[in-house]
Amino acid sequence: MVDYSRWKDIEISDDEDDTHPNIDTPSLFRWRHQARVERMQEQEKKKETITIKKKTTEEKLHEAKEKLQRNEGNLDELKKSIEELEREQERVKQEEEELRKKEKMQPWNVDTISKPGFQKTVINKSAINRKPQELSEEQKELNLREFIKKYEKQLKQYGMLRKYDDSKKFLLDNHHLACEDTANYLVIWCIELEMQEKHELVAHVAHQCICMQYILDISKQLDVDPRACVGSFFQRIQETDNEYKKAFLDEIEAFKERIRKRAQEKLQKLVEEQEEEEKKARLGPGGLDPVEVFESLPEELQKCFETRDIGMLQEAMAKLPPEEARHHLQRCIDSGLWVPDAKSAAAATSGSGADTKDGEEPVYVHVKPKDSAEDSKDAEEKQDEGKSKE
Repeated sequence: MVDYSRWKDIEISDDEDDTHPNIDTPSLFRWRHQARVERMQEQEKKKETITIKKKTTEEKLHEAKEKLQRNEGNLDELKKSIEELEREQERVKQEEEELRKKEKMQPWNVDTISKPGFQKTVINKSAINRKPQELSEEQKELNLREFIKKYEKQLKQYGMLRKYDDSKKFLLDNHHLACEDTANYLVIWCIELEMQEKHELVAHVAHQCICMQYILDISKQLDVDPRACVGSFFQRIQETDNEYKKAFLDEIEAFKERIRKRAQEKLQKLVEEQEEEEKKARLGPGGLDPVEVFESLPEELQKCFETRDIGMLQEAMAKLPPEEARHHLQRCIDSGLWVPDAKSAAAATSGSGADTKDGEEPVYVHVKPKDSAEDSKDAEEKQDEGKSKE
């Protein structure tokens, strides 16, 4: 005969209990479950306390007996100490036995009736062996953007993890992240962080990126889905020999160096693009940069523009050979440094660049060498002012 009495006190579910109509039944069940969980936690803490006390007492008792054997210290005090420790040890054993009996008498419930024996992930073989469709670069980029938009929060969470066990659990719980798009996102994130000079965060995310890259490499070598390689990688990296771990760390350092170079290239490109935009904004009516033209002028002409002395400018132009004067004059006009009226322009091209009729002074723009972006903006403002005068 089978004894069924052991099953009669199982507290598996109280969903069918009758409750008062004015009582919120779901809330009542939650409160009962919370109270049960709190009791279990308190009991577990008590169990840990007894275990620690038992271990400490045994260590002290062992140490006191060794001293007594070596005749170290006061023998009477040692004997008293040993007797006290033995009594303490007996009390701990009684507490441990009472707790064990209490656990045995405690009825089973949904939290204690069972526990996980093992975990297993099954992946469709046909889906693994199916070759992916070849995509164009545009389609890959579009897919990556959609992937980031959908999972960016989870990607950042994975990138900020550090412990292997945490990373393993996170990827097993979010198996859709075990793919090449995750590695690509982490690379992009590393470059952005390096451009912001957040070097510690770069090192952190780089570690997670190389973990994902190793998983993808194992997947390619075994010709299986990357999701099937998550557990094997983390098991190997935690239990492997020093050679494999050293290769892993070396790969992280090499990756960080590549990130630094790429970030520098992107910063340099941004600076060049900004300078090009500023240069285009400065270009005069003839397509020349006033800053470059100013720096190419003879020193005497530069002083004339700096002091804004038209008489001094006319004298300096008169001293130059006619061909050279016309050359500098035309470059100043094309860059917007000098905005003459029609008569003065005609006079300048007929003879020396300094020839102007009385009362027909040319209008020019004051430009300094390009020490900062503010100088170029000042030149543009002066150029607009000169044109308005014309």
